[in-house]
Amino acid sequence: MPAFEVELQKGLKPAVVSTTGPDTPGVSAAFFGVLAKHGVQLLDVSQVDFRGRLMLSAFVGMDPMVLSDIERELKADLWEYGQRVTIETGSQAESVSRPRSTHVMVALGDPVTAEHISRVGKALASYGANIDKIRGISNYPLTGLEFRITLADYEPGKGKEIRKILAELSKELGIDLAIEHAGLARRAKRLVCFDCDSTLITGEVIEMLAAHAGRQAEVAEVTERAMRGELDFEESLRQRVKALEGLDASVIDEVAAAIELTPGARTTIRTLNNLGYRTAVVSGGFIQVLEGLAQELELDYVRANTLEIVDGKLTGRVVGKIVDRKAKADLLAEFAQDSGLRMTQTVAVGDGANDIDMISSAGLGIAFNAKPALKEIADASVNHPFLDSVLYMLGIPREEIDSAEEAEGASRKVSLQ
Repeated sequence: MPAFEVELQKGLKPAVVSTTGPDTPGVSAAFFGVLAKHGVQLLDVSQVDFRGRLMLSAFVGMDPMVLSDIERELKADLWEYGQRVTIETGSQAESVSRPRSTHVMVALGDPVTAEHISRVGKALASYGANIDKIRGISNYPLTGLEFRITLADYEPGKGKEIRKILAELSKELGIDLAIEHAGLARRAKRLVCFDCDSTLITGEVIEMLAAHAGRQAEVAEVTERAMRGELDFEESLRQRVKALEGLDASVIDEVAAAIELTPGARTTIRTLNNLGYRTAVVSGGFIQVLEGLAQELELDYVRANTLEIVDGKLTGRVVGKIVDRKAKADLLAEFAQDSGLRMTQTVAVGDGANDIDMISSAGLGIAFNAKPALKEIADASVNHPFLDSVLYMLGIPREEIDSAEEAEGASRKVSLQ
């Protein structure tokens, strides 16, 4: 990459002009006023307010004959604002360019410590990766940091090794680390599809139904084996539904009323909807339980299994096609096609082995408090109980989420305690 992309005007030389100090109204106006007085050409600008501390830098072209005048006037005009001015010229300035990051990494934890970031930085450096920029994207209920990273001599597929290294480090440190390509591909995501049980909601619907038949423990054991991938999902589903035979259909309404959303789920869906994403849920659970919730959350798509009911009683059977592992992936593709999207523009979030195909086929697959079988193939893994972590993976910062929530009168901070 060239040191600067825009051609300098004749007679001008590159320089980096910077000022730091308290963020006070008038600093930017005074800074650019001095540069304007001396006919400076702007090539690039960065201004950041970090907790009341201003960092303003400009990559410029200037007449070297007025360098001393610019420096003197900047120091004089910005003195009253408590600013410190520096100017870099020559080879030092010419070597400066804005990096074109190849990847974005998100770190989430409670807490995130300096030791964590030190270890992550060493791991990246050992792979020849440079950290171009870090910004905070969340300060509750988790600390979230977003890193823009450049992998040296990057070629497609080369990121697999660093992904593996970060996954191992994530497990060791107890923080979530997710990395994906930077650029338009990341911004182009437009459909987010969630598994339901233990992802969008906290429990397992079939176990809640089985509790009414006094067979919750038995059904829970089969569910766990299926989620680990030890049992064929369709076989396990039919086995578990059999335990519901004879229950009055009214238990469906009772269970639907008792459903608890995963912390952050309502905020996540509302934020995605407000941003124009399509949202969906595909579930190995039951449509009769989920229809009301899907309408309440204003989901665009909802698919689940259908319990057979005869004379007001559950028969212990399901009707129609089973929403199993393959069906989930097929449904995600169906939703994408209906929305006019490519599969690279989709995101899938799940927790069990029956989500593997869906997670694998999505443009971004996120394992949410998932079983090992799913973590092994997911692009990213979240191991904290807050679903709004998905928003951070998409590059949506907490402050923008809160601004939207406050505008709708729906802001509620949730802590880990």
